[in-house]
Amino acid sequence: QVQLVESGGGLVQPGGSLRLSCAASGTFFSLYTMGWYRQAPGKQRELVATITKGGITNYADSEKGRFTISRDNAKKMVYLEMNSLKPEDTAVYYCNAANVSWGQGTQVTVSS
Repeated sequence: QVQLVESGGGLVQPGGSLRLSCAASGTFFSLYTMGWYRQAPGKQRELVATITKGGITNYADSEKGRFTISRDNAKKMVYLEMNSLKPEDTAVYYCNAANVSWGQGTQVTVSS
C-alpha cells in the first residue's frame, strides 16, 4: 500500500496561487490513478482533480481552468497548481492513490 505526504498549503490572498505537492512511497506508484480531494469545514470531502497513470486528467467543474494536476512518476510526486484562488477554495486538501490510500492533508486558507 502506498503512503502519501502532502505539503505546500498555507495562507494566500484571493487571486493568489499555491502549489501543493504529494510525495508517495511504494513500488507501483506509476500504475495508480492519483487524485486531489478537499474538505471544507462542515462539508463532505469532494473531488478536485485526478490524473491517470497515462497522464489523462479530470477536474471538478469549479476547478477547470484554475487548477492543474500533474505527476512525476520518476520522483513519485503529484502536484496541484492552484491559481486565481477564491475564499471558497479554503479547505484541507488531501492526496489520494487509487481510491485507497490517503495522506494526512494540508490546509489551504484563502483570505485577505
